[in-house]
Amino acid sequence: MAQTRAPKRSVPRRSNSILGSRIARLIFVSNLAGLAILILGAMFLNEMRAGFVASKKQDLEAQAQIFSSLLSDDATTPEPGLNAEAARQTLQRLNLPDRVRARIFTPQGELVGDSYYLSERVDVTALPPLRDPSWLTRTGRDLSEWTGEFFAFFSPRRSSESLRTQSFEEEFGVAAEGGQAASQRFSDRGQRVISVSMPVQRVSAVVGVLVLEASDIDEIIRAERVALVPFIGVAVLMAFITSLMLTVGIARPLRRLALAADRIRAGASDRIDVPLLTQRSDEIGDLASSMQGMTEALLERIEANEQFAADVAHELKNPLTSIRSAVETLERVKDPEAAQKLRQVIASDVKRLDRLITDISNASRLEAEMTRLPSEQIDIARFVRDVVRTYEGIGDDTHPVHVSFTDATMGARLIVRGREGPLGQVLRNLIDNARSFSPSGGTVEVRLDQTNEGPRTIARLIVEDSGPGIPADKLDTIFNRFYTDRPKGTAFGNNSGLGLSIVRQIIATHRGKVWAENRTEGGARFTVDLPAI
Repeated sequence: MAQTRAPKRSVPRRSNSILGSRIARLIFVSNLAGLAILILGAMFLNEMRAGFVASKKQDLEAQAQIFSSLLSDDATTPEPGLNAEAARQTLQRLNLPDRVRARIFTPQGELVGDSYYLSERVDVTALPPLRDPSWLTRTGRDLSEWTGEFFAFFSPRRSSESLRTQSFEEEFGVAAEGGQAASQRFSDRGQRVISVSMPVQRVSAVVGVLVLEASDIDEIIRAERVALVPFIGVAVLMAFITSLMLTVGIARPLRRLALAADRIRAGASDRIDVPLLTQRSDEIGDLASSMQGMTEALLERIEANEQFAADVAHELKNPLTSIRSAVETLERVKDPEAAQKLRQVIASDVKRLDRLITDISNASRLEAEMTRLPSEQIDIARFVRDVVRTYEGIGDDTHPVHVSFTDATMGARLIVRGREGPLGQVLRNLIDNARSFSPSGGTVEVRLDQTNEGPRTIARLIVEDSGPGIPADKLDTIFNRFYTDRPKGTAFGNNSGLGLSIVRQIIATHRGKVWAENRTEGGARFTVDLPAI
């Protein structure tokens, strides 16, 4: 059985809140940093893309208005009507960029001229083989569309800058009725285009429709993707740095603690020695401090158990040696009186052994109960009164001693958190010890009082006897294991020397203290202080 010692360090208060955790804050901030960079980059590129499309639309509208005015002046007839040959010549003279296509239609939809066929430029594009898009391509397309819709919610464009997605027939129908239409769609070549349709009018009559298409939107999108690469690189770098920080700040310290625990398990070390970790002010430092304190407590417990085992062996050896010697002598003794004395010695030693083994068993069982039973709130006045009442029916004609109880708290209801079984063992050990030292007809006084220790309320339990007292140099020694110093005339073998040791052990586990002193009027006084709620 190990004797419990008072803790050497206070346990720091730990916050149960997630945001109160330093490591939790580090994990949240580090993981959100890379995501924030990607979000900002995507929002910025979404805004830039919308700006490019709106700018391209405005450029095409301006060009369409100019070209429509030229066609109205040079390619219309008074009927009113459209001169197809003059329209084609005017279209051929236009200086259009490589990625801009101009077409002229009659209001009925008949093609009059196409800049791709009227110019000397030959556009050759190798068409890819026809095949269904892969799963990865479909997933990427869906994700791209969802992302565009998501970020469009945070950075919507103004309605005047928005560009509808509609078919060529819908756009052409608006222009044929005298309106102006703009849209984006895929051309017959599979290219994404921005299209503007403008009516060609003679006075107020619509004689034709001019369609301008710009097919460089794919280059704009590719440029956006290229522009996103630096943001992705920064995000990946940030993720790598934060992962490295988390590894250095969390994974490596935990690994060091695991290695230190493995060394202790393998017997290469007797304690966890991680001073750099215990100095940290986060949960890793708390864990290192707790593990270091735990190993120190376990080491003390192991050492105490080893010492206890040695003390038990020594205490058991003494009566066994006496019994063996008495038995060997008894075989050679012829005198009946001497033989009777030897048998009495054997009986006393057997009684002493029985008492010793019983006390050791009770002490071990009590220690197991203290670690297994949960603590509870105890009304200490009621509890002590109930224990004292158990001595009212105990009769001992050879050595009568009365036990009395006084509640000096003036009715204050002191509540102590503890375990009734061990605390009852404390009180019975102190009372039995006082009764054994009290003279015949004496009284053991048990008193409960209230005091303070700083801001804490203390329940003070006092057990007094009228015996011979305790030698001044033995006031602390009496709490050692197997210590016995009985007065003359006390029955041999009735005490094992474990009672007061058990008392100190139990009181220490209840965060209290116990001490002994002599009364001025004679006798001994044992005082137990327990923190009250």
